[in-house]
Amino acid sequence: MSDGTKIEWTDATWNIVTGCSVVSPGCTNCYAMRLAGTRLRHHFSREGLTDASKAGPVWNGKTRVNWEWIDQPLNWARPRTIFPGAHGDLFHDSVASHDIAQIYGVMIAAHHLRGHVFQVLTKRTARARALLNDANFWEVANADAGMLIMDRVDPLNRRSNDARATLDDYAPTAPPRGIWLGASVEDQQRANERIPDLMATPAAVRWLSCEPLLDFISLEEAWHGETALNSECWGDCGWCKAGHTPLWNCQRDGRQYEHGAPQRSGLDWVVVGGESGPHARPMELEVARSLRDQCADAGVPFFFKQWGQWLPSGQMAADGKIWSNGSGQALHAVKSMTGRYLDGRQHDDMPVLA
Repeated sequence: MSDGTKIEWTDATWNIVTGCSVVSPGCTNCYAMRLAGTRLRHHFSREGLTDASKAGPVWNGKTRVNWEWIDQPLNWARPRTIFPGAHGDLFHDSVASHDIAQIYGVMIAAHHLRGHVFQVLTKRTARARALLNDANFWEVANADAGMLIMDRVDPLNRRSNDARATLDDYAPTAPPRGIWLGASVEDQQRANERIPDLMATPAAVRWLSCEPLLDFISLEEAWHGETALNSECWGDCGWCKAGHTPLWNCQRDGRQYEHGAPQRSGLDWVVVGGESGPHARPMELEVARSLRDQCADAGVPFFFKQWGQWLPSGQMAADGKIWSNGSGQALHAVKSMTGRYLDGRQHDDMPVLA
């Protein structure tokens, strides 16, 4: 948990849930897993969450909700973007649904009271889809948020704070504006598995974290043969009647549809990054370019987070110099040397904050 972070696309982290389990190739060199089993192995928030192996610490599937930190975002007065669960997965199977709803209640209240925006990220998109489409989940989250907001509004000054004291009735058809939902995808298989779930889940902003990006990802292939970056609404075509999307309101040709059409079909943001740390795998130049170009063609914000431990030959390093050894091989160096330049520029695009 930190008010301030080196993660380039957020302002602060809130490790309300710690612990996880390995589910796909992107987990292999997880920095949070390594940290939980080494420097933080005796910290109350990490103790007992990893097992030793010949390859190093490995998540053992246990998670912990760190209730000691539950109020932290409410105590930060200046509005921030906050990454909850940087060292765990909020939607892990071992985290109780009621606990997740309570955490959502805190995020809702913190957005109303402090203006924070929460950038939730998960590999468990199927569970996120199930919970966030459940009206009972939102009943718990709304009730907890309402109590938190009322507790923090001065009763004698409540009239002038009416906007803060009044809570919207959030539901699958009306997700909170201050909570974004992202899917972590590292290759085409994971994109094919997780993006459809993400697109069928209510969220104010839907985004992808492609870090570590290990192979080419075609967003068109991952999204039923349509590009996941397309902002077109299918309206009454019958596609959504097949159950691929939640009920949602949208507009097309000035008409309102309420039979299951998605508010928008497109992703709102894509983050790309290479792997860093021991045993890091290189991110190929054309793999990064491909996602950049798919986003550019669709007008979707693209954020290039880092090269990680490897810098492709011909690319600009953090010091502004072009790396080239004449052989076309990538430079293996510390992250601070490889930098964030893709084809000579930084890409720091963000979606419009809620």
